Amino acid sequence: MKPESTPLPEGRIPELRVVPMPADSNAHGDVFGGWIMAQVDIAGALPAMRRANGRVATIAVNSFLFKQPVFVGDVLSFYAEIVRVGRTSITVFVDVYAQRNRMIDEVVKVTEATLTYVATDEQRNPRVLPPA
Repeated sequence: MKPESTPLPEGRIPELRVVPMPADSNAHGDVFGGWIMAQVDIAGALPAMRRANGRVATIAVNSFLFKQPVFVGDVLSFYAEIVRVGRTSITVFVDVYAQRNRMIDEVVKVTEATLTYVATDEQRNPRVLPPA
């Protein structure tokens, strides 16, 4: 059963857009979950770095859900939103959409995840976040 097409989120700009290539997939053209996880981590780190005004490190993958497969040639859009700010940590929700065929605008939500980052200093020790 083919998933129903959904629009990309209106009024939001993706943190990252990328097209997986054959080297990112298995022999059947399905993109490796680990490759997707790495891209999600990059996309989530971008707003965390802006909020921390500097270096952050991933300390937890709180949840990760693969909703649909990703294929070579899909245009992936990664949307990231800060959902919690602590003293040194920032939790980010990332959702990922695939545009399956750029000729017929089929869009499918493929992944969603929540990750936590900690702000670090030059010695890579946790540091207190600056005021918002």
